[in-house]
Amino acid sequence: MPELPEVETMCRGIRGIVGRQIVNTTRTPCRQKPILVTPRIDRFRRQVLGTTIREVARVGKRVVLWLDSEAAIVMEPRMTGLVLLTTPPSQAYLRWRLDLSGATVNELYYWDRRGLGSVRLFSAARFCDLFGPAKLGPDALAITASSYRRRLNMSKRTIKVALLDQRVVAGIGNLYAAEILHVAGIHPERRCDLLQTKQWEKLADATHEVLEEAIRYEGSTLSDGTYRNALNKQGGYQNHHRVYARAGKPCPTCNEGEVVRVVQAQRATFFCPCCQLKTTRR
Repeated sequence: MPELPEVETMCRGIRGIVGRQIVNTTRTPCRQKPILVTPRIDRFRRQVLGTTIREVARVGKRVVLWLDSEAAIVMEPRMTGLVLLTTPPSQAYLRWRLDLSGATVNELYYWDRRGLGSVRLFSAARFCDLFGPAKLGPDALAITASSYRRRLNMSKRTIKVALLDQRVVAGIGNLYAAEILHVAGIHPERRCDLLQTKQWEKLADATHEVLEEAIRYEGSTLSDGTYRNALNKQGGYQNHHRVYARAGKPCPTCNEGEVVRVVQAQRATFFCPCCQLKTTRR
């Protein structure tokens, strides 16, 4: 589930490790489905031992630790991964640990209940090949109306499905796509090529508004309770969702419509049919 707000919260929560030296890395014993850790842990250890973390960054929905060797450790949480500085929710799903110099925070953990995430080490060149502009669209916090329009105004895809394409815009997933479209007043099944100039502007504004608000609340912890911040605390944005997972409830925006659930590309979509008209009023 972690999307841009949750991953950005993880990054901000661990920025205190910048300047710390790596003294060890371990693939922790786990009876569950193994996650992808590459290269093999002995090679991984040799390549990072003694290096210093010079930057914590985010690329799309991934946490990136840039080292002074110019290599990058990339952690991709996927559905249930967490990046933590404190005791994990349980030891059963602890997958990987980084030991650091320093007397206060000296361990970084990667925890993953479903085991769909990964921890990978890349050279700078390989990182650029995989996560550069040829592979990922603009970051959702920085995308503009003109960029949205340039990338999508010829597409016959529905706008909700298009927002999930990381080559179009990086960082948006199912939850925040629904919230963004609601704030923008755009029906999720409206085709991209039918959107008007003003709607592209509303979409860009809503993207920034929703994601920045969610970051202020440190992301969304859903009913399964999986997502936690770097200190193993719940996020708070789930208490401010307008439509996501609110099917059958009154729309908090217009107080007239009832939130509807449909399925698009095998993903649940939520919207208000009163606020988000499928055809534009003339």
